[in-house]
Amino acid sequence: MDNFVINIGRQLGSGGRAIGHILAKEFGIAYYDKEILALAAKESGFCEEIFAKNDEHKGFFRSVLGNLIPFFGGGPSFYDNQLSEESLFRMQSEAIRKAAADHSCIFIGRCADYVLRDYPRCVNVFVAADPEDRLKRICEQMNVERKAAERIMEQGDSKRAEFYNFYSQGTWGAAATYHLCINSSVLGLEGTAAFIKEFVIKKLEK
Repeated sequence: MDNFVINIGRQLGSGGRAIGHILAKEFGIAYYDKEILALAAKESGFCEEIFAKNDEHKGFFRSVLGNLIPFFGGGPSFYDNQLSEESLFRMQSEAIRKAAADHSCIFIGRCADYVLRDYPRCVNVFVAADPEDRLKRICEQMNVERKAAERIMEQGDSKRAEFYNFYSQGTWGAAATYHLCINSSVLGLEGTAAFIKEFVIKKLEK
């Protein structure tokens, strides 16, 4: 097939990343999750840590600005002119566009569906899951108790929604924003990946 892109938005603990890995292997294409931060850092010349601190949430920057200025030199004008959250998002978006133009790939989160809204061969998917399945996965992956997992789940979804709703013209998790919304609890991770694969193939045939 000609180059294409799959963009996956996901609730925290829904298994979206694992599903993305399965799809990347099935299609034999590149997978970008936090890897896009390394690309953005390479393209911009800034260190990857700066992008990681701003990853998929807003509001971190002013709280850590005092720690960053000695590293970069300069003062508040440097933040205002070069290193705002919006400028970091633009740099990350440019890295996403360059990767998509070069080869077929899967992007996890980071508003990639909006960044690539004019890309002709995109499939935008949102992965949700039942709360109990999400909590179980968070407990296992982060080695935390249920109460902590509940807090992590709520805060994670809130940050992702705020980030997406600020930078895009869609609504995070809303069906109208995506080509496909799917609950991974119904079919499991492998079954969900298989369903998405079939959907992708059919959509790209149009």
